[in-house]
Amino acid sequence: MGILTKLTKALGLAKDMNIEDFMTASEAEEVDVLHQAADFYVKPIGLQTDSDIKAVEDELNQRNLILLNITPIARNPVKLKSAVNELRSFVHKINGDIARIDEDKILLTPANVKIVKRKKLG
Repeated sequence: MGILTKLTKALGLAKDMNIEDFMTASEAEEVDVLHQAADFYVKPIGLQTDSDIKAVEDELNQRNLILLNITPIARNPVKLKSAVNELRSFVHKINGDIARIDEDKILLTPANVKIVKRKKLG
């Protein structure tokens, strides 16, 4: 038995394993079998309710970067604008940064992490 086969079996990743079953397992969010623990993470969060704003603020306070999906709230422009203004204010208060990546995504960074928004010319 090869070392890769032994490692695969030790991690519980057999060839006949359904990847969708693994990815939807409740513990999959907490267990990363391929990487060591990190000091900080990039975390995707969908902005749907006011409680999501609090979750973003909590993650930023833990020094994690947030990739915020605004699609769920985009149907309500007033609510979207209010939420983004609240997050922008919070990010500036903690000396973080915020930038729109595309129509659906906003990147938010914790304290002392800045986003380069323009390339230098020449």
